[in-house]
Amino acid sequence: TMHLMEGELPTSMSGSCGASINGKLYIFGGFDDKGYSNRLYYVNLRTKNGTYRWKKITNFKGQPPTPRDKLSCWVYKDRLIYFGGYGCRKHNELSDCFDVHDAFWEGQIFWGWHNDVHVFDTTTQTWSQPAIRGGDPPQPRAAHTCAVLGNKGYIFGGRVLQTRMNDLHCLNLDTWTWSGRINISGEKPKDRSWHTLTPIGDDRLFLFGGLSSDNVPLSDGWIHSITTNGWKQLTHLPKSRPR
Repeated sequence: TMHLMEGELPTSMSGSCGASINGKLYIFGGFDDKGYSNRLYYVNLRTKNGTYRWKKITNFKGQPPTPRDKLSCWVYKDRLIYFGGYGCRKHNELSDCFDVHDAFWEGQIFWGWHNDVHVFDTTTQTWSQPAIRGGDPPQPRAAHTCAVLGNKGYIFGGRVLQTRMNDLHCLNLDTWTWSGRINISGEKPKDRSWHTLTPIGDDRLFLFGGLSSDNVPLSDGWIHSITTNGWKQLTHLPKSRPR
């Protein structure tokens, strides 16, 4: 069904991050013809007249993430919790949570991958960056995927430089403690980016598709059990339709 879009529509973007919370769809970041973005928009999906009105959030408090794309978002307790992505920073913004890829020295602009965490509280319209209290954070990355189970935010895979990964990590969204790389028993999915990760019930994650280290689209599906820390590959998926 076609619906009319009005208001402050986001520009045409790639690599933006979308998340739905309390009937509203939020879109953050991405890349357009002007470069990387750190703008945040939302649209109320509970419209009564069939018209969706977009709004750009400008009256926020706090400091938003630096411009980037291909990041991920956990939704937890009325908050949007963003991780990672690829983008740019100025020289005075560089830190150990940024893996430099390229640089434009005249303006001291650096491009690269992030592994920082930023929180947007949708009730107070406030950005914050929590202090990570322990654990080893994942390597900076982009085009990874994420999911929430309980109070844990999981991420899998993604890309940095020409390397794609197949590691699994989780962040406690109450204590801000990283798990470190989760040790997996048995077989596991191959390295990939641009895949999906979906929670199933209270204790499982469903992984599907993506792009392999050889730039081949994938169509495999896997179930991860957080109780056994094991992956199981599904065998009945249509392998003729990779994505």
